[in-house]
Amino acid sequence: MLVLSKISRLYDGSSDRKTSLQSNVDVWIDKGKIEKVLPHQADLRGGEDLNIVDCSDYTVTPGIIDCHGHITILGINKSEMERMNSLPHLVYIEKVLYTTLVDGGVTTMRDIAGATHLIKRLIDEGIFIGPRLKIAICMLSTTGGHADFRGPDRCHAQLAVWASETPGRPSFIVDGPWECRKRVREIAACGADLIKICTSPGVASPSDKLEHQDFSPEEIKAICDEASARGLKVAAHAHSQSGIALAIENGVYDIQHISFMDERLVEKAFDKGCTVTPTSWIINALQQTDDLLPAVKEKVKQVAEVHARAVQYAAKGGLKILAGTDAVLPGMHGQNYMEIAHLIADGLTPLQAWYGATGLAAAEIGQPDTGVLQPGMRADLLVCKGNVIEQPELLGRGALVEVVKDGEGYRGAIPQIKQRTFANTVQKFCPVDTVFQAVPELSRKN
Repeated sequence: MLVLSKISRLYDGSSDRKTSLQSNVDVWIDKGKIEKVLPHQADLRGGEDLNIVDCSDYTVTPGIIDCHGHITILGINKSEMERMNSLPHLVYIEKVLYTTLVDGGVTTMRDIAGATHLIKRLIDEGIFIGPRLKIAICMLSTTGGHADFRGPDRCHAQLAVWASETPGRPSFIVDGPWECRKRVREIAACGADLIKICTSPGVASPSDKLEHQDFSPEEIKAICDEASARGLKVAAHAHSQSGIALAIENGVYDIQHISFMDERLVEKAFDKGCTVTPTSWIINALQQTDDLLPAVKEKVKQVAEVHARAVQYAAKGGLKILAGTDAVLPGMHGQNYMEIAHLIADGLTPLQAWYGATGLAAAEIGQPDTGVLQPGMRADLLVCKGNVIEQPELLGRGALVEVVKDGEGYRGAIPQIKQRTFANTVQKFCPVDTVFQAVPELSRKN
């Protein structure tokens, strides 16, 4: 039994209200689950079966849930895309997963396109170290749409440079209602947890324009109908007003990016019970990126001018706002907490932003056994220095002490917490001494 004792500040992830903040409490953890959360017991003593960690200087939060991940993307340049389509792509993916969990504090991720069921299974079986995954597998768009990532010269010789068709991942490109139905059936058969579509063009795709729409109402209805028949929800990439409206009106549940969302569209989304995932960080990060194509730079400028206002409209209108990074630029993986910081900068309260990355996110993506620090839930949590609730960016400045997933630590900073390391994982398949003798330079830092 592990006890995080006398926690200075605890956010339990159950709401965006101050009642979810506690102080001077003990969290009891046993067999990967939270056993109890109690006011601090001053007479508590450790023993053979009780490991006590003094957390009087620490803030504890649930592990972060990233609702818009892309673990198969290192960057949006052609060379980076080709690398992730190369033979050793799983090596790069494993490193993305590792840093997302250990450095980014993400214990659960909804990968919104790219990850296959194989990758999800490698994590679940303990072969890869990373956050547990909910996967969309594909990002469906029509020919010429956002996922039809042709080169800037409009060369039609190759489609889907970003995520080529591969075992376990069908083509992203689909046209017509019946082809849409068939593709949803394929994706579901490949093990998807949700369906992802593009109802508007994107910022990073060079040959489309933001104000256009992708898919017809008939195609979107077909996709949503097939998804619903298989118990799956649909999420839509949607920047433009036409794309947002198409998604809302034809059965999409989660609207992502929402750049041009206005009060009228917020009201429509609220009436339909939609959630939104704004991806604020990537909008700001793209503004700081120098090597973008001129057409992409112009779209970044257009979106940056309106995005924060859309987030504020969504909050004012009472929409459920989820936190998702859309980490598609070099260096973003492992800094996933920055989405929380950017949502705050865009107008959410700190607790609204944290709730969208914890308890609310867990409930909405279909992983309700995490995201909240309450008895019976998975022991997924972050142990931190300082007030990371008000300033989540501190997590990247040395404030993140330990990441705990299913009761196991991954940073080795607190000796009392059982650690899951790369060596533990390798030893399941080959004695660790043999591995390190054979490859002396083997290190998670390299």
